[in-house]
Amino acid sequence: MEIFELICEHELEQVVFCYEPTANYRGIIAIHNTTLGPALGGTRFWNYRSDLEALIDVVRLARGMTYKAAVAGLNLGGGKSVIIGDPKTTRREMLFRAHGRFVESLKGRYITAEDVGTSVEDMDYVHMETEYVTGIAGRSGDPSPVTAYGTYRGIQACARERYGKESLKGLRIAVQGLGHVGFHLCEHLASEDATLVVTDIDEEKLQRAVQAFGAEPVTPDKIYAVKAEIFAPCALGAVINDQTIPQFRFEVIAGAANNQLAEERHGDVLAQKGILYAPDYVINAGGLINVYGELNGWSPDRALRKAGEIYETLGQLFELAREQGIPTHEAADRLAERRIDQVARIQRTWV
Repeated sequence: MEIFELICEHELEQVVFCYEPTANYRGIIAIHNTTLGPALGGTRFWNYRSDLEALIDVVRLARGMTYKAAVAGLNLGGGKSVIIGDPKTTRREMLFRAHGRFVESLKGRYITAEDVGTSVEDMDYVHMETEYVTGIAGRSGDPSPVTAYGTYRGIQACARERYGKESLKGLRIAVQGLGHVGFHLCEHLASEDATLVVTDIDEEKLQRAVQAFGAEPVTPDKIYAVKAEIFAPCALGAVINDQTIPQFRFEVIAGAANNQLAEERHGDVLAQKGILYAPDYVINAGGLINVYGELNGWSPDRALRKAGEIYETLGQLFELAREQGIPTHEAADRLAERRIDQVARIQRTWV
């Protein structure tokens, strides 16, 4: 695929390729849309198999951030950045300071935060070079607990939609990915006496969840065929695809991972199979809400309350999908695009 073909397909405003050889830094910053405000999105550090794979990932993630902010009612645009390399490297200061300099070069069009493979400490290094970073120590910090809480409230909304009550007691829930968000989510689910089946590519994280929650462990490739009412993907994206869907025995899919659908058509397939899908950028908006609160001086409690509103947002989305006879992922897109269009009519693109 040609680079500009990819950029045009996803309607991005700007893509910046970044390179600093002394720090062994290679990164990509993507700005999707700044109609609602400056583009905000985390920095993902991942060992991509190719530069094209990294570009496709950052482009899709940036678009998702635009829609996430729009549906959540936040005055932010969507962006994302990726750093190509080994996320377990211990030599991080110069790498993230180099990243910070490229973020600074955009003069506020893009604001970054932590994401998969990065931490609060990494954002502190970025902050040495730019003010356009959130989630640093002494401010809102790690957004994972808020993301997990919002996802938990979203799962409750799905339970109400499918089973007529929000209680998760006795439901069997398969959780894929036990990083910061996945582990915190398990805490909430276990507090309601849900039965957990868990997996992670990191054996240490897997065993931690097994011991903490009495969860049943399965290997990463077996999670898709687990018999459970709810599947909560909390790892990387594209896990709903032509290979995994035939294995599903779930009634609900609701998790914190970004870009869960490998292609838009897979959302249609889920609807045809009668599986209730909570669109990823709606249910996982808690992290974005957290850093938005930091930018606007909110208290932690206010950010948590706002993330809890994901419950009501999903309820409205499910109602719209029923009324219009469309899949839930399409209903979410319509809500986001409507708000962006309405704001675009009354103000110019943020600069």
